[in-house]
Amino acid sequence: MSRLDGQVAVITGASSGIGAAIARSFAKEGATLALLDVAPIPADLAALDTVSTHAVDVTDSDSVKDAMAAVAGRHGQLDILVSAAGILDEAPFLELTPERFDKTLAVDLRGVFLAARWAAPYMVEAGKGRIIKIASQLGIKGGTNLAHYVAAKAGVIGLTKALALELAPRGVLVNAIAPGPIVTPLIEGLSPEWKENKAAELPLGRFGRPEEVAPTALLLASSPDGDLYVGQTLGPNSGDVMP
Repeated sequence: MSRLDGQVAVITGASSGIGAAIARSFAKEGATLALLDVAPIPADLAALDTVSTHAVDVTDSDSVKDAMAAVAGRHGQLDILVSAAGILDEAPFLELTPERFDKTLAVDLRGVFLAARWAAPYMVEAGKGRIIKIASQLGIKGGTNLAHYVAAKAGVIGLTKALALELAPRGVLVNAIAPGPIVTPLIEGLSPEWKENKAAELPLGRFGRPEEVAPTALLLASSPDGDLYVGQTLGPNSGDVMP
């Protein structure tokens, strides 16, 4: 029996990078998937019989709410939520505009809140569920020229702890993953200098790959593997942060 047989998982940001890698991992373990993104879902995932795709802007409350209702209505349950949608670009703080700051928080923090807000009621009603948020190690240690991104990801970590305290007694376990730099389309907006300097800081000496983060999500989504994780932030980060 596969580890996620009979589970229905919603994954935001599933078109590429970490979200797509988690989707592939969950599919191999028997999950039924609902994949949400504004961009097209990869053909290999969209073609699976156990996958539905949904064009959703995670900053739009009604769109997210409707998508969660559609998933729960179609399958009769909603067991796992992975919030992997995010944006990232580089801006020195003295050049950072309020508009750029707001846009990053809208996707990277508000979008995470909305997904949890509209998925959690189905889990609470069932008395079980897993919510997994993709944060970043920069939300723990900070980063130059990334104040907007750092603020959003630190918010995700704080939100994870708050929701974990409220929802664990009702059977819903909430945790976060804070990867280090991962080779995905997300980091294409960072300068070569930033990436070179960051790689030199890492004890492992290299950036990670999406498929190296997916097993952490599978751990948190599975039972009994993830049963004791409550409000935790796990760090597949090449040694960049050592709590």
